[in-house]
Amino acid sequence: MITVVVADDQTVVREGLEVLLGLLDDVEVVGAARDGDEAVALVAAHTPDVVLMDLRMPGCDGVTATARIRAAHPSTRVVVLTTYADDADVLAAMRAGALGYLTKDAGRAQIAQAVRAAANGQAYLDPAAHHTLVTAATSTTAAGESTAAGESTAAGKPPPDGLTAREAEVLGLIAAGLSNREIAKRLYVTEVTVKSHVNRLFAKTGVRDRAQAVRYAYEHGLTA
Repeated sequence: MITVVVADDQTVVREGLEVLLGLLDDVEVVGAARDGDEAVALVAAHTPDVVLMDLRMPGCDGVTATARIRAAHPSTRVVVLTTYADDADVLAAMRAGALGYLTKDAGRAQIAQAVRAAANGQAYLDPAAHHTLVTAATSTTAAGESTAAGESTAAGKPPPDGLTAREAEVLGLIAAGLSNREIAKRLYVTEVTVKSHVNRLFAKTGVRDRAQAVRYAYEHGLTA
């Protein structure tokens, strides 16, 4: 069973998520929090696999709670479920350590997919959040390039941080939204080989998850 804590200050949303998740055969809701402090306390008490976290709550907000949970309980993954998908919210949540990001118009199947992916250590971004992250990363890259007058583009340069050409290629495909299985098919290799490349490139670049890998790829001009 995947154990989950739900955190949302709105009672109707919180209870609705408890009911929705309770209908899944492989998920058990072990706690429901009304704010970030309560979420942190419930994680300490139950050590759930996943926290489904609202961002904008009174007192301790979701970003702060996410950072505290990830620091104290690194085995617990956080999936953000919020009304907003603007640059500041998405980037703040990813930097705090969230592994998934959904907006509240997500359906039952999408929420279930995000929770299951997070429980397996896999990032999950809904299309709106993915677009926001990519746009923000692209803007950062463009701003950096505009201040580097006279410097050549990333094209033709060796990959950064000691990445091999294959690892850089895999990173670009991650940024394009492909799963490990899809990357394996694209490159005509096994999924085990792709996982090996992913593990090595994560170690070399210092990213913790696929969401951070997407940002890294765009900042370094490694998009496929």
